[in-house]
Amino acid sequence: MTTTRRTLTLGVLAAGMLATLAPPAMAQSGDTRTAIVAGGCFWCVESDFHRVEGVIDVTVGFTGGTVEAPSYNQVVRGGTGHLEAAQITFDPGVISYDQILHLFFRSIDPLDAGGQFCDRGDHYTTAIFVTDDAQRASAEAAATAASAELGTPVVTPIRAAMPFWHAEAYHQGYHRSTRLVVTRFGPQTKAQAYKLYRAACGRDDRVRELWGPDAPFVGG
Repeated sequence: MTTTRRTLTLGVLAAGMLATLAPPAMAQSGDTRTAIVAGGCFWCVESDFHRVEGVIDVTVGFTGGTVEAPSYNQVVRGGTGHLEAAQITFDPGVISYDQILHLFFRSIDPLDAGGQFCDRGDHYTTAIFVTDDAQRASAEAAATAASAELGTPVVTPIRAAMPFWHAEAYHQGYHRSTRLVVTRFGPQTKAQAYKLYRAACGRDDRVRELWGPDAPFVGG
């Protein structure tokens, strides 16, 4: 399948900084970096960032909690302290950490402290997990810029990175899987089921309402 590329100008970053939505490619610079973010349903975060040029891989999982190697069922039942999260591996020669965070804020509702869209509960809340002082400074700047654009403070916290536990294989690449699952609409591929879920959950509608033309992934 051919994915049409579209270029997104990152208006609140330095003039001339661009990020292109496209299928992920192999690293061009030989260097890789990692961003860890929680944006509600991790299928959606994976689907969004999988299309960004310079993103090499997106792994979904759990972080921020105290239970070692939690299962999905443990996390969604609550009590582990974990959030659904995504580990984004990227080529800094193609896209910067600042650009990743700019896109991230505009893919979520950073004003919602109780979950994201139709998904409620602590494990669906948003966060940026930083690994060092440089990432923290970038995250604070991104939060300040997002607050200024929205005209109200964002509630997405910036937290120190904690162990990241991979979710079960069933959850990886969900948005593009052709494996069949049973839904209330009958048998669907995972990719079809994901699209139905995303539409029903109202993610794109709320992101569009908040960010307007700055919403880079609406319809993803």
